[in-house]
Amino acid sequence: MSKSTRKGPALICLLCAGLALPGCGMALAGCGDGTGREPAPRRQQAPRRRQTAHEQVKAWSAQRGVAEEPRRLFSPASIWNRALAPEAPLDPDSAAIVAALAREVAQEQSERRGPWINTSSFGVPIVTVPAGQPTVPVALDHAPEPALSSAWSAVPLPASSRPTREGEGYLVVLQPSTDRMWEFWQLGRDGDGWHATWGGAMRDVSSNPGVYGPEAWPGAQPWWGATASSLALAGGVITLDQLRSGQIDHALALAVPDVRAGVFAAPAQRTDGSSTDPLALPEGAHLRLDPRLDLARLALPPVTRMIAEAAQRYGIVVRDYASEVAFIAQDPTPTGENPYLGPNGLFEGRYPSQLLASFPWEHLQLLAMDLHARR
Repeated sequence: MSKSTRKGPALICLLCAGLALPGCGMALAGCGDGTGREPAPRRQQAPRRRQTAHEQVKAWSAQRGVAEEPRRLFSPASIWNRALAPEAPLDPDSAAIVAALAREVAQEQSERRGPWINTSSFGVPIVTVPAGQPTVPVALDHAPEPALSSAWSAVPLPASSRPTREGEGYLVVLQPSTDRMWEFWQLGRDGDGWHATWGGAMRDVSSNPGVYGPEAWPGAQPWWGATASSLALAGGVITLDQLRSGQIDHALALAVPDVRAGVFAAPAQRTDGSSTDPLALPEGAHLRLDPRLDLARLALPPVTRMIAEAAQRYGIVVRDYASEVAFIAQDPTPTGENPYLGPNGLFEGRYPSQLLASFPWEHLQLLAMDLHARR
């Protein structure tokens, strides 16, 4: 019984295979491997798990041959390093203030001038020095501030150091071996040595909250620091090492054109805001991307995705004024090259405004603020 029932299909398979008769396509589909046996059932492949946004960026970084994780500055509990809880309370005016920021971004995009990532212009040069770096004095060209002048009396500042070329003359000197940092505004050198108009100095950097106050240095004051908010100049800076590693593991510093006048949000210590618009962001304001937003579903370039990941996990802190909305990155000037540029550069041949064109500004949220009147 078994043999006679299989003879017919086998004959059909032989005829179709040899003669290519019309209508044989469906018959051949059931012919198996030519041995007369039924074809083995196909194994269903498990659906491929979609990579998370972080995994996609790490893969991009690995292709560039980068593996080392950069070190973080400031206390783990600081505004810069503390991961945000999904249920963190929002400011009552969060939606309206974020909408105003999104309108500013849209206007800058329409005028092709922003938003931006400050690098070699208005970025922050960071010079990391070894334990044995010789020290030099930096003169304070300002009304007397004895404690700051004392802090600048012996700075491990290399002779080759170069502050930002344009505008602010920023420079940060970091000495990991002593856990100390110095920052300068309008730094320059003439015949009698180094001078700066203002800035700060910080010891015990790894336990500091990343803002100037009495604990920063003996005699330190809340008006110290090169930024208008007294938030540390290095705070929130996107560094070259972070971009190479594929991860920014801290909150981001942001500068905005409309800074609210008269108030600042803790932990900022002061402000230079001049806007009377109630929807203007005060310095010290802490934004974050909606934690429910699935970044892996957005078509973001790798650098933009790194920024978005950091904005979602740690947030964005308004640190200063700028003519356009701008994130702050490391100025590469002291390295003697510009690794951001070119098709193989960190920005992959794109302008910062092109990178940020897909950043989800409208999904930002403003966290509850602890506002203080300007002193």
